[in-house]
Amino acid sequence: MRADRLVSLVLLLRRHGRMSAAALARELEVSTRTVLRDIEALSAAGVPVYAERGRHGGFALLPGFRTELTGLNRDEALALLVAGSRRGAQAFGLGAALASAMRKVADALPESDRAAADDAARRLLVDPGTDLLARPTAAEEEPGPAMAEIRSAVLCGHRLRIRYAAANRPPEWRTVDPVGLVTADGIGYLLAIRSGEDRTYRLSRVLAAEELAEPARRPDRVDLDRAWRERAARFRTGGDRVGVLVRVAPRHREELAGTALAVRAGGEPGADGLLRVEAAFQDAEHAEWALWRIADGAEVLAPQWLRARLRDRAAAIAARHAEPSSGREGR
Repeated sequence: MRADRLVSLVLLLRRHGRMSAAALARELEVSTRTVLRDIEALSAAGVPVYAERGRHGGFALLPGFRTELTGLNRDEALALLVAGSRRGAQAFGLGAALASAMRKVADALPESDRAAADDAARRLLVDPGTDLLARPTAAEEEPGPAMAEIRSAVLCGHRLRIRYAAANRPPEWRTVDPVGLVTADGIGYLLAIRSGEDRTYRLSRVLAAEELAEPARRPDRVDLDRAWRERAARFRTGGDRVGVLVRVAPRHREELAGTALAVRAGGEPGADGLLRVEAAFQDAEHAEWALWRIADGAEVLAPQWLRARLRDRAAAIAARHAEPSSGREGR
């Protein structure tokens, strides 16, 4: 909305002192023409914004101008600024709203505390984009306009129709009862109920969504953290899936994550530099194929039958290559 954008524009000028139209346009995600129209609207409303010409010119507010938005203390503002560093808002389509809110939080602080809070927020890192193994954990692309429908259905308690593209299956429409939204390692999920059964959908695979007027058939209260832990545990061990405990070289961690259904590290690498990892695979053949690809970069600790399969396979190949080939030599 334009009113929110005008407030954000004032807060940007208060915080940075002077900004060009191009810089304001980037921050507000609008065109420079829109910025110029907004500057005119602010001036007409009595906000003391003026233009400075020249190479280092731009727009600024008269010294001492302040908008009183709220009265957060330093620790409250710091908590919100740190929370704002999480990538969940991006996964749920709230990135622009988060940026606007953080500007208002920073502006709510007294002048003497603002710089200190900014510095403190930079010294606290939550949910980094790279783990200790230098493995990038970039967030998946959110489902665009569909995200607003999903978010509204979750918050308003309405049923939801989604066009979902499951792995290796054509997209299809499904009607679900949304329970909540979760982001983990930069990936967004919709927790829902369908035909009385718990279901979990990756937001990046939702191609379209439609909020329905019908109330969702879901519990009135939910412990989302607990629900997520329970679903994650069922995913790793449920059905015909195979759970594997493996020690893997850090350089192969990303490769394993790319082939397994799910991967969870058990802590820091050991003295030998290997990392204990729990991985889930679709079935026994999937597990054997994925771990054989890593070769000597991994050691299966459990289950024992998978250790035996890999050992027998390696022994057969070693025996086959123990003697020179009996085939014809190349010319």
